[in-house]
Amino acid sequence: MEKNTNFVHVKEVINSIPRREYVQQPTPIEYMPRLTKFASISRGTKEEEKKEEEAEVESNGPQLYVKRDDKLALAGGGSKTRKLDYLIQEALDQNANVIVTCGAVQSNHCRLTASAAAREGIECYLLLEERVPGSYNPNAGGNNYIFSLLGAKQIAVPAGGIGPVQDDLVAKLKNEGNNVYVIPGGGSNKLGALGYVRCATEIIEESEMLKAEAGESAKPGLFWDYIVTCSGSGGTHTGILTGLRACGYTTPVLGVSVRFDAKTQRDRIYEQCQNCVKSFFSSCEYYAKNGGEMPKDDVVVYDNYVGEGYSLYTHEMASAIENFARMESIILDPVYTGKAAAGLLDMVRRDMFTKDQRVLFIHTGGEPSIYHYQPLPSNNIIG
Repeated sequence: MEKNTNFVHVKEVINSIPRREYVQQPTPIEYMPRLTKFASISRGTKEEEKKEEEAEVESNGPQLYVKRDDKLALAGGGSKTRKLDYLIQEALDQNANVIVTCGAVQSNHCRLTASAAAREGIECYLLLEERVPGSYNPNAGGNNYIFSLLGAKQIAVPAGGIGPVQDDLVAKLKNEGNNVYVIPGGGSNKLGALGYVRCATEIIEESEMLKAEAGESAKPGLFWDYIVTCSGSGGTHTGILTGLRACGYTTPVLGVSVRFDAKTQRDRIYEQCQNCVKSFFSSCEYYAKNGGEMPKDDVVVYDNYVGEGYSLYTHEMASAIENFARMESIILDPVYTGKAAAGLLDMVRRDMFTKDQRVLFIHTGGEPSIYHYQPLPSNNIIG
């Protein structure tokens, strides 16, 4: 690609900070032709009719692409691998022999942290928050089973109770002579976010290749007009947005909240972006002209798809999971990517994008949790 001084600077920064190199190569970006056509069929048609018509109707909506971060390394893959790339390296550099982290009862972050700890031979404690009261079951499948398989120690915590339990646990472990490294929920701090700044540079490089193939090399900006991602603990949303802007790209990044209302989540993402920018990228042109900060208006969050709460079923989530599976053979999870995909498909049907535009969906993984939640009935059994 043509030398972009901001891009070069960002690459130098992220390459200067030690990482474990769990991420060996860019994850693929795939076009989703059947889902593109299906999603663009006029709103108001019954879903059964849409499926019957899908083969005959020309797309009148945007072209949909997906970045397959579900294919990342560590047990089961997913977005947290990018964050742990930096965080686990720091833990090792500090000679930690115990990792402590937290998440929900089926946390993908906890699964991948336990996986990294097992790979490095480090003891791992998981504080599992019952965001839905009574939801922790030590005998559950999905991620909960994998926690045990990886040898992680699990501690159930009531909703909102992680802070004091974590403080007591860390103090106890240190009193026993351990060197403890604490990873925040989702691995979402300024260091973890660098994993998705790196992802942003991948997206830019992949964009340049696709633009060349399409004869659009002279066209400014990314190959895609929008990027859609789930917005939970915030590291993915923060890293992509921070990285793109640092490299000089203004493509809108649309975050679909899976837990908090839009204002709360915007404030959380904005704070994380500010921490990352001020620590690593304030000299980049985009931030320098904005006083060394991320403009608050750049942080976009939709909260229409949370439903009754974190990890709780919605019809739109279940429908999105079914459509991704049956249209593109892509498995989503019901907590994060399922609700983000519900947002993506609804945005298409509400004409937020034009026919000539392209939209990139970030698949952050989480497939193992679907085997616990099983949001769809098995309705195709014959006999």
